[in-house]
Order: sequence, then C-alpha cells, then structure tokens
Amino acid sequence: MNAKIVIAGGGIVAGYAAKELVELGLEPGVLTIVSADSALPYERPPLSKTFLSGKDTEEAIQINPPAFYRDHGIDVRLGVAVTGLDARGKMLSLSSGDTLRFENLILATGSRAARLELPGGELDNILYLRSMADSQTIRAQIRENRRALVIGSGFIAMEVSSVLAQKQIETTMVMPADHVWQRVFTVEMSESFERYFASRGVCFAKRAKVRSFSGKGAVSAAILSDGRELSCDMVVAGVGARPVTEYLEASGMASDNGIRVDEYLETSAPGIFAAGDIANYPDLIFGKRRRVEHWDNAVSQAQHCARVIFGRREPFRHVPYFFSDVFDLSYELWGDSTGSDQVIYRGDLGGVSWSAWWLQRGVVVAGFVMGRPDEEREAAPRWIEARQRVSRERLSSESTPIEAAVEV
Repeated sequence: MNAKIVIAGGGIVAGYAAKELVELGLEPGVLTIVSADSALPYERPPLSKTFLSGKDTEEAIQINPPAFYRDHGIDVRLGVAVTGLDARGKMLSLSSGDTLRFENLILATGSRAARLELPGGELDNILYLRSMADSQTIRAQIRENRRALVIGSGFIAMEVSSVLAQKQIETTMVMPADHVWQRVFTVEMSESFERYFASRGVCFAKRAKVRSFSGKGAVSAAILSDGRELSCDMVVAGVGARPVTEYLEASGMASDNGIRVDEYLETSAPGIFAAGDIANYPDLIFGKRRRVEHWDNAVSQAQHCARVIFGRREPFRHVPYFFSDVFDLSYELWGDSTGSDQVIYRGDLGGVSWSAWWLQRGVVVAGFVMGRPDEEREAAPRWIEARQRVSRERLSSESTPIEAAVEV
C-alpha cells in the first residue's frame, strides 16, 4: 500500500499536522495517519486536568472532529502500531501485517509513561497517566476510592493531585526531592505552591522513595525506604516518560535521547521528519539540543513539518513554552533557566499573582508568569528570543512598568 505523506503516531502532532496540511492545500487521498491509539487525535493536557475531573468529554478534547478526516480524504488507521521502518526503501511495517510505502514521513509516536519496577507493582489500582484510556481509568477510581498517593513531584503529579483533592480524595504526594518540581522551580516558587496545595488538603512526603506496595489484589499501602507505611486505595505514578522509538532500532536512524533531527526537523534520512516527544532537535535560540515533552512543542513542530513538506524550508526556531492549571491557578513558563545566575520576582510569592525572571549576566533566559498583567506574559517570549538585557533593579520593582526594565 502506498501514501504520499504518512504520520506515524496518532497524537497531538498528527492532529495539528493534518490541520496544517489541509490549510496548505492538501489533496484528498494524500495523507495517512497510523495510530496505535483507539481514538482520533486528541489534546493531551486535559487528561490530567479537565478531562480527568469530568468537565470535558471525549468529543470536547478531539483536535479535529471525525468529519474533518472524512471530508479531506485522510486515511486514519486506529489500533495499528508501527513495528519497523525501512528508511532507505521508504516503507513502514505495521502491526496489522501490512506495509506502507511513503514519499514523506513524520515520525510522531510520542512517549509512554515510565513504570515503577517495584515489589507489588503489579497490584490493581497502581495507575499511570498517558492516554485517554488511562485518564478514564483514574477517573473511574476517583469515584470508588477515598485515599490516594501520587508518586512524583513534577507538573503531571501536581495537576493530578489538584484534581484528586478537589474531588475530596485524601491525597499525599510522595517525592524523593525536597520541593515540588525541583528540576524547574526555585525553592521560593516550590514553597509558594506547596503552601497553596497544603491549604487545600494535599499532604507531602518529601525526601521519600517507595520501596514496595502491599495489598490483596489491589494496593492498600506503600512502604517507603525509611520504613514508613502509607495507606491508600489508589496510586497514580507520575515518574516521567520514555520516547517510543523501539521500532526504529534496525532503521539506521540517528538516535540519541530520541531521534536526532536537523534544524528543519528532518532526520538523517531525507524525507523523514520527527516531531513532538521523540524529536531531539537543535534549539537555535539557546544553542543546544533538546527533547521536549510538552503540548506547545508538539503543536509547533507538527505545523513546521507540514510547512517543510510543502516546500517552505525554514529552520525551526521556537521559544520553549509550557502552561499548567492547578486548583484555580493558571501559569505559563518560557525559556530555559539552565545556567542562569539570578532570579528576580515581581509580585508577592505568598499570593497568587507573581512572576519569576531568570537572568544570565543580565540577559533574560526564562520567565514564569501567573496572574500577572498581559504585558508580562507578552514580554517573556519576546525578551527570551531577542536575548534581551534588562535592569535588575527596575525589573524587581513592582511599581515600574515591565517594559521600563529593558536596557537599550
């Protein structure tokens, strides 16, 4: 079987690449999407937020409605995984036993949740969150249980904990770190969120690792490395993700923490691109390679791949961006704080309206904004891309307009 353009993977990249290709003039019968999932491409951020809480339906989080694919002659094969790639011969092997030849291919198989390899880890109600089905399973357990442990302290763990607590679930976050999302937040930022979470009933077990789980059939407790035993009815583990690239092992494709691509998101094989969680790409703003597992990255790279396939061959240049919602807080984060030598805050970290700015020798390299004026959220990506130098004193002054911090 043949197709001119194939997208391997049915997640965010597939949904937004298809939309972009249609807007660029895609002809019917040109695009095939191969998805191991059982559902049409859907948004993933709601899985740990509004979909998990029951506010959103399956239809509400679809990237494109079913009619979109029918009307534009897009062949979507659900429940079919990619098992191999012949890069030279431009052919995919599928779990259905079929092969699929292509002219252009976007690899977008995403990532899977990392698993806890611990004694008792096979017990029921030890759950992971990656897909819509995972979110539905956790949602069903919320209705049946009253005590939960969330393993991890990153954004997924924080989002799930906020949903559980709002559903009146007794929730404890278990983490080996000293503070929530220690890899990204400063100590002051973590403490602000921890106070907010604690005021809403979330407990913390810090500097703690789970040694094993116990229970008869279903989990009833987690035993920590220090000997403590925490009772629970359910566990949600948010301990990272792993890129799905096993099917590429015999392809000769350059691999290094994902699939290495160039500044056009093209792999070492001409006509084959990678986007989203599996793409290890050169960040032209920060001068380093990175692999990003966030919604905005997947959307932006999907759109870029579509444009390159249509002949608009421009380098991918993009400020890393992330957003989250926990309880009634919404925040955004731009850039890369690695190597920063100073952090400046605006607003009151004891409240719900403040921002953080990471500087490297006076140049803005990252920004966090929550509940602040639009001028601040608009300045963050612009300053980061422009490598803007600012006045530390004026930036830290709440009474000084944000643009007055710029040094010219």
